[in-house]
This record gives sequence, C-alpha cells and structure tokens, in this order.
Amino acid sequence: MKKVSFVIPCYRSEGTLASVVEEIQKKMESMPNYAYDIFLVNDCSPDGTIDVIRKLCRENENIRGIDFARNFGQHSALMAGLRHSDGDYVVCLDDDGQTPADEVDKLLAGLEEGYDAVYARYDHKRHSGFRNFGSRVNERMLRMMLGKPKELYISSYFAVKRFVVEDMVKYENSYPYVIGLVLRATRNISNVTVCHRERRAGVSGYNLGKLLGLWLNGFTAFSVKPLRIATAIGGISAGAGFLYGIYTIIKRFINPDVPMGFSALMAALVFFGGMLMLMLGLIGEYIGRIYISLNNSPQYVIREKINF
Repeated sequence: MKKVSFVIPCYRSEGTLASVVEEIQKKMESMPNYAYDIFLVNDCSPDGTIDVIRKLCRENENIRGIDFARNFGQHSALMAGLRHSDGDYVVCLDDDGQTPADEVDKLLAGLEEGYDAVYARYDHKRHSGFRNFGSRVNERMLRMMLGKPKELYISSYFAVKRFVVEDMVKYENSYPYVIGLVLRATRNISNVTVCHRERRAGVSGYNLGKLLGLWLNGFTAFSVKPLRIATAIGGISAGAGFLYGIYTIIKRFINPDVPMGFSALMAALVFFGGMLMLMLGLIGEYIGRIYISLNNSPQYVIREKINF
C-alpha cells in the first residue's frame, strides 16, 4: 500500500482549514488502496489558525502540526512540510478550499501513469484580477528564467514522487522557490484539469510586496539569466551611446552652426545612469543573498511540533 502525504501551508485559514481537512479525509476514505497523513504548517498566522490545527491534531492521529516562530512565507512552509513528510507521493495544496482536495485522485493517477510530478490546471480561475495578473507574470518569468515548457501550467496544487521530494529538501539556502526546485529535479511533468472554486472565506494572503518577493526569488534563486540580460542591455546601451556620439561629431562637422543639444545630453545621462543603477542593484541583490546564505540564515524556525 502506497502512502500519500498532504502538505498544507496555513495562513489566515481559521475559517476554512477544517473543511479542507474533512474533504481530504472523505476522499481518502473512498481510496482504501492509499494510506495518508496530513501536515499543516502554520506560517505564524495572526488569527486562530494554530488553535484549529491543535484541535484537528487532537482529533486525528494522522494529522501533524508545525508552528513557525514568525512568518517565513508559503514556500518556506512547503519546505518544512516536505522535510517532515514520508509518503511515497506528496500532494501540496492551499488552505482556502479553492484547490479541490476531492479531485486529488486525478493527480495521483498521473503519478501512477509514470510522471514524476503532476500539476493541476484550471479551466477558469476564481482568483482576483490582481492575483491572475501575478500568475501571468510568474508564468512568463518561469519560461524565460527557468526554461519551463510553454505548454506546462504551474499552480499551487501539485503532486510529486518521493525521489523528487528528496532532491528538493537538499536545498537549504535562505530563499526556497518550490517551482524551481521541481523543475531542477525533473522535466517529466504533466497537467490534469480540475475545478477551481470561489474562495470560501477571507482574502488572499498575497499582496504586491509578497508577489514581488516571489518573483525576485524566481529571478535570482535558480538562474543567472538576469545578469546576462543586464550585460546585454549594458552592451546595447554602450553601443547606442557610441554611435550617437559619432553621429553628433559628424553632424557638427557638416554643419558647425548646429547647437549642441543640452536636453538630449541630459536625457542620455538620465537613461544610462538609470540603467547603471538598475544593473548595480541587481548585482547587489545576488551578492546580498549570497551573504545571507553564507550566514546560514534559516528557511524557517519551528516553535512547536504537534502530534509528532
């Protein structure tokens, strides 16, 4: 009998978490050929999420709780759950009920067919316009920076095999990016179509700052392409500046009465100065992350483990 471990990052899910767990339990009861356990990772939620987790752990021997000492983010919560899981298959899903736990059989069937990872695809997403925009930007970034196949849809609802998890948890740097870790481990990935639901309660925990942080992780954690792009832009800008300089000299020789353009000069200075600052900032971001990783800054700090 194979075992399935469910990993659920929890943040502001006081009103939805119990129903998500109940849905998992009902579905797995209808699939007796699988054993299962559930890992609930509280990312220092400011509401009563941890109390709900404690209650669920008391009532169910196959539910485990992990409580972070402070907010570390969704991907750090996923990494904590992955490290503590021991299932042959690991399924990650959201705590808000929008990802349908009762369709997990579709993801598991994909793994049984021979795929190493299976991501849920949604025909119609029920996220807000802001969140959908963030997903589109993340999609483009994954294709450009990490070489994600164009036809592959990436979501927060996915299942992976044990060997993929074992490779993912080897990553101990301070800025985990789960999608990049999956793509680093395997490209034998498939999609299955599931229904995406309306949010049952609350609002999304992702704001603009968190989305920018997520994109920055993707840019800098697994790719040096941003540095190469910056180098290319710098070379193009330098070449354009050189050609413009030659053009200005030739124009001066042809017509000595042509006044030198102060506005054009200032525009060029501001443009190239801005590009230099942008590139220096990008390099600084890489160096800063290297420094933090060398200081062994943890991905997360666990305050309490429940029902282990």
